[in-house]
Amino acid sequence: MADTRTQILDAAERLFGERGFHGTSVRAITELAGANLAAVGYHFGSKAELLAAVARRVIEPINAAQNAELDRLLARTPDPPVADLVAAFVGPLFDGMPDGDEGGARTSRLIMTILGDPAEEVRAWTGAAEDAVRDRYVAAFGRALPGLSPEELGFRMRGILAVAAVDRAEVHHRPVPGCPAPVPGEAARRWAITFLAAAMSAPPAGT
Repeated sequence: MADTRTQILDAAERLFGERGFHGTSVRAITELAGANLAAVGYHFGSKAELLAAVARRVIEPINAAQNAELDRLLARTPDPPVADLVAAFVGPLFDGMPDGDEGGARTSRLIMTILGDPAEEVRAWTGAAEDAVRDRYVAAFGRALPGLSPEELGFRMRGILAVAAVDRAEVHHRPVPGCPAPVPGEAARRWAITFLAAAMSAPPAGT
């Protein structure tokens, strides 16, 4: 049996991903977790701090893998090509949101919430560790794509996150009649890397 803290994290990850921050009550989380209503305050302090703990539990392994992949590339060359940087950044996203299991479904839905929920608490959970990974990739992509403004580079990197998260979320949804089902597994990963490398390498807008 999972301990109470883990049960609350599991329940919160599911409900935040399905309902968003404001749509999820502490009571709903504790009822799903089979925990006392006061347990969120005891273990986390507040609903916002619970969201931060849930997000970090999901994102930290992805960030660690992204860091490791970038270290591997930089050990080989100080200026990796765009396609290699995309593969290093995107691969851990696919690994962290595997198709075919409920954990991957919860993670993909939560990342979609992090990307799209307007609640201030969802915008404010990141800290120095998350910023450090982002800054390393921004610097590496900036060297590989010197013609892009910082604003356009940021836009394209957000696009990487959005494409990966949407694809992984769709894998866990019921297929729409008449539409091709999303492809699970290694094929989707290869397609995403090929597509996103081309998008990242496109000339700056207006040129």
